[in-house]
Amino acid sequence: MSKVAIVTDSNSGITQSEAKEYGVMVMPMPFFINDQTYYEDIDLTQEDFYQKLSEDANISTSMPLVGNVTDTWDALLQDYDEIVHIPMSSGLSGSCETAIMLSQDYDGRVQVVNNQRISVTQRQSVLDAKELAEKGYSAEAIKEILEREKMESSIYIMVDTLYYLKKGGRITPAAAALGTLLKLKPVLQIQGEKLDSFAKARTVKQAKKMMIDAMRNDFDHRFNDPEGKNMYLEMAYTHNLEDAEAFKKEVEAEFPGMEIVLNPLSLSVSCHIGPGALAVACSKKIPELLE
Repeated sequence: MSKVAIVTDSNSGITQSEAKEYGVMVMPMPFFINDQTYYEDIDLTQEDFYQKLSEDANISTSMPLVGNVTDTWDALLQDYDEIVHIPMSSGLSGSCETAIMLSQDYDGRVQVVNNQRISVTQRQSVLDAKELAEKGYSAEAIKEILEREKMESSIYIMVDTLYYLKKGGRITPAAAALGTLLKLKPVLQIQGEKLDSFAKARTVKQAKKMMIDAMRNDFDHRFNDPEGKNMYLEMAYTHNLEDAEAFKKEVEAEFPGMEIVLNPLSLSVSCHIGPGALAVACSKKIPELLE
């Protein structure tokens, strides 16, 4: 049986300490902040990031350096037979395509998964991959399973402010000005490759209801699992744990008996939507792990 290593990036939200606990490798994503380079969860904490965000620092994300990727793989292949590498969605970054290109020099020993996940759903893919590896699946088989299941997830995100969407060019200044005037709370959606607009709410309360209703609709109709017996339910937030925990109670009331995992939203998403965002997500359990 092959010894398979699982590699991901910090877009998954898995911290370096959690990576050690889970037995996986997490590559920190680089950030450029006022022309300085920082690495998520290495020399850039959640607190530092939001402090710099509040100071209106010039923040941008970048892909992992090619040398860092191959050095990580080379080191792991000293102890492992194969690697499953799970980067963020190819629709949100070029890091997936770059990793696929680099893997071609590894004679099949590195399998790069393009399963369109980020944040808590990417995190679940990493945990699933680890469990599949422990069950004896090869790197190639794990890649095939994760890519087969790639559309079996949803994320809904309520944005508290339009400022960062405008700053990143995702909405026009005119749309941002009108939305701010009307005090709109956009709800965004990730189902597959990209971050898309889902709905516009007039209040936080209405936005929360929209997300819960959308998740309920997915459970009932998209996944045909109203009770969530074969579903994972996750939540994420940016910088406001108190609000996130209050929203978690609302979601728990709607989905009684389900375990809900709550984690900070990855900083690569946070820098585009700002503080005060709330997210609810789900992913379908992989059939091979239900056996």
